[in-house]
Amino acid sequence: MKDLDQVDLPQDCRYAESHEWAKSDGDRIKVGISDYAQDQLGDIVFVELPEVGDSLEKGAEFGTVESVKAVSEIYMPVAGEVVEINTDLEDAPEKVNNAPYAEGWMIAVKPSNAGDLDGLMDHEAYRASLKG
Repeated sequence: MKDLDQVDLPQDCRYAESHEWAKSDGDRIKVGISDYAQDQLGDIVFVELPEVGDSLEKGAEFGTVESVKAVSEIYMPVAGEVVEINTDLEDAPEKVNNAPYAEGWMIAVKPSNAGDLDGLMDHEAYRASLKG
C-alpha cells in the first residue's frame, strides 16, 4: 500500500468522507473513487454501476467495487441524474486502479444541487482526514 504522501489527490477534484471524488466537467460532474480508496481495496476485479437515467440523492449507494480483498459500496458525493456510465470498466475494471481520475472514472451526473460540490472536501482537507 502507498504511503499517504504518495496518494494522488488532484486539486481540481472534491472528496467525500466515504472516499469518492467529484469533478466539475462542464454542466455535469464526473465521479469515481479516490486513489486512496483504490489502493486500500487492492486489485479491482469488478465494478457494478447504476443505469443512465437513475436519479440518486447525495449519500445514496450507487454501486459496488469488488476487489481481491473485499466488496465495497460506493456512494453519491452529489445528488443528481446519471447521464453517463464508464462502460469501459465492464471489461477493464483495473482502470480504477491504474488511473482512478482519468480512465477509471465511474459515472457522470447532471447535478440537482450545484452546491453539493462545494460541500465536499478539497484535496488538502481530504488528505488531512486520511491522516486522522
